[in-house]
Amino acid sequence: MHHSDIEIAIRATQVASGVIRDAFREPVTRHAKHGDDFATHADLAAERAILDLLTTARPGDRFVAEESGITGAEDTDRSWFVDPLCGTRNFAVATSFVAVNVALRVGGRVSAAATADPFAAEVFWAADEGAFVRRDGRDEPLAPRADSRLVDVDLDQPFPWSTPARLLDANGFAGRFHARVLSTSLALVWVAAGRRAAYVTGGDLRDSVHFTSAIAICQAAGCVVTGVAGQPLHTAPHGLIAAADAETHARLVEAIGGLRGIRAAG
Repeated sequence: MHHSDIEIAIRATQVASGVIRDAFREPVTRHAKHGDDFATHADLAAERAILDLLTTARPGDRFVAEESGITGAEDTDRSWFVDPLCGTRNFAVATSFVAVNVALRVGGRVSAAATADPFAAEVFWAADEGAFVRRDGRDEPLAPRADSRLVDVDLDQPFPWSTPARLLDANGFAGRFHARVLSTSLALVWVAAGRRAAYVTGGDLRDSVHFTSAIAICQAAGCVVTGVAGQPLHTAPHGLIAAADAETHARLVEAIGGLRGIRAAG
């Protein structure tokens, strides 16, 4: 039976979600990476489950995975981006705010994207049909809205100013928005779902297994998605603003620009 790319992506996140739920609150085995970063046994098992499914369904594709790196075909324009457990530190201390991210990029376009919440049994997804959340086998369109004024700020990524926490006290942010720090890509897809007004992070996110899926979902849902200076995504000074509407986006660009006169390059 032939399955569409998006159904394969959704199924991959669901399989990995089952692995994560089964391992939750069990003893955690940590595998050291760079610096103080680490993976757990659940990261590794969830990634194996995803790759087993993807390589069986699409054996001629390329796979870019968080833990195992790049595998598969070299002469293809189809690349899958796999983040098996986004929020490893949360998971390691029995905190259930984690996500599974799977996206397919064909050429320069993300054609299928799925981000799952293992514990809420939700999968946020986007394809040519639009952007949706799947619960109990039913798909509902995603509808961004900014009235909560909740803005999630990823404090782990490098920002083009001294410290990311400066944004919380910046003119135009403090007193207008309410900052949150979830530390997982769930917060980014929550912008698409109307549960956050915006999401802000720094860093160059091109080819990121952590962000590719959630960015595509926000774009498909109609969010305003740019770099931190309001410039096209993946250009200097890099970073990301994903906002539910144009007004929220403009206010965040203004607040960030006032920190150190940040402007788009060129």
